[in-house]
Amino acid sequence: KMTVKAVKMLCTAPNVYTKVPDGGWGWTIAFAFFFVEALTYGIIKSFGVFFNDLMESFDETNSRISWIISICVFVQTFTAPLSTVLSNRFGHHFVVMAGGVLISTGMVTASFARTVVDMYVTIGVISGLGYCLSFLPTVTILSQYFDKRRSLVTAVASTGECFAVFSFAPAITALKEQIGWRYSLLSVGVLQLSIVICGSLLRPIIIKEREEVKVQPPEEPTETKYMLENEQTRTSIESIDSGVEITTSPSNVPGNTKAEPKSEEPKEHVQILVENNSTPPEPKTKLLDFSVMRDYSFICYAFFGLFATLGFFAPSLYIIPLSLSLGISKDHSAYILSAMAIAEVFGRISAGWVLNKKPIRKIYIELICVVLLSVALFAFPFASEFWGLMTCSIFFGFMLGTVAGTHIPLLAEDDVVGIAKMSSAAGVYVFIQSLAGLAGPPLAGVLVDTTQNYSSAFYSCAAGMVLGAVFLSLVRPCKAGLCHRQQQCAEESAAEVVPDLPDDFIEMDIGKAENSGKGCD
Repeated sequence: KMTVKAVKMLCTAPNVYTKVPDGGWGWTIAFAFFFVEALTYGIIKSFGVFFNDLMESFDETNSRISWIISICVFVQTFTAPLSTVLSNRFGHHFVVMAGGVLISTGMVTASFARTVVDMYVTIGVISGLGYCLSFLPTVTILSQYFDKRRSLVTAVASTGECFAVFSFAPAITALKEQIGWRYSLLSVGVLQLSIVICGSLLRPIIIKEREEVKVQPPEEPTETKYMLENEQTRTSIESIDSGVEITTSPSNVPGNTKAEPKSEEPKEHVQILVENNSTPPEPKTKLLDFSVMRDYSFICYAFFGLFATLGFFAPSLYIIPLSLSLGISKDHSAYILSAMAIAEVFGRISAGWVLNKKPIRKIYIELICVVLLSVALFAFPFASEFWGLMTCSIFFGFMLGTVAGTHIPLLAEDDVVGIAKMSSAAGVYVFIQSLAGLAGPPLAGVLVDTTQNYSSAFYSCAAGMVLGAVFLSLVRPCKAGLCHRQQQCAEESAAEVVPDLPDDFIEMDIGKAENSGKGCD
């Protein structure tokens, strides 16, 4: 029993550092995040290989099948605040392990589904909730372990989903031909149970700054000590007195307008001593801090995420149906999706390497990548054969990697909210994304059903990405304007407080002594 307790404490005990380690146990967290990405977003993006099979088995339209992933993404993002609250209450490792169990349960149950509504519940709701509980706590705690290398490490670790798409798409396609889509989906669900192992590796981190040893001031002269004792004694008498002045202070001398009442200054001095000796109460940790919603820069960044999400999932979901509609074989269609995933790997690593450079304004690099990603989405409808579609997919995959791997970690930058509010901001940010995650794939499916052309699905994605670029361009101006206003308010308040502060009473007494000495001369 003691051994089990010791092992449990060892696995869940927090790591204590004097500063952000930029490594240490963080490398283990990055390793776990790699596989969590592969088994969450990697599976979601590879789900397109089941698209035509589900349409044939359930005899449903594109838009109704699209609702499976749409509901999954919506639940994943809508429940992000719940993930933040549970992580702050029970710890990141427990939440991620519970998420892994939910994901596996939803996928395994979905393999026995008889209607598309069953898929809505199993994959959409159950697995969707598991995706949220697994992904968000992992990326949040990874950001806490790194500072200077945060962008690069997060980008490299997030390539797990790219390698998953690259390997899962051909593997699942080949597996379906051998055992069918139901047993293939069952195998995927069993594989996703390994997220529980990744969650067990997440250990919390505590940053304790070193306490500075205060140097004792030199011993004061005897005369100064007596003056301080007399002033403090008089302060005690005056604080008890009912308001009658019993000392001959300069405030009682007629015509002396320069000197301030001395009875108030020692009171202030004694109060400061008491506050310094008392232990300040520990601040209570908020389970979810919605104060970020008052930050205009965060609001603009959240709207960027809202509209950009329209272009994140639909292309990977519709790229295989688009290639099949152009007469491309199933094997070559899977290669196109794999090529997109490999290009996304290079995009993520390149973005992490560039953003790791200093000094650099990371928000502007993100804006350039979003604009180029919009161009890539507009290029898909003009592809008419294999190599044209392959070129568009590689370009889109690269630019998607630069944005998808950095848009959540950028919340930790001072241009948005900063590392102190990263946990709550990530929950609120992903929660706002939920609306686009719900509307994106079905909107693309409606366009396909209306126009009978899969190319039209990419227009809605491109339009959303353009709107996202507009809001992203407003983040930095809003942050700069807010900081400028705060600085002005601080200067104004300081200007109001400083004139009211009296001079130090020791200097006043010394000054008076000098004046009296001159008078005697």
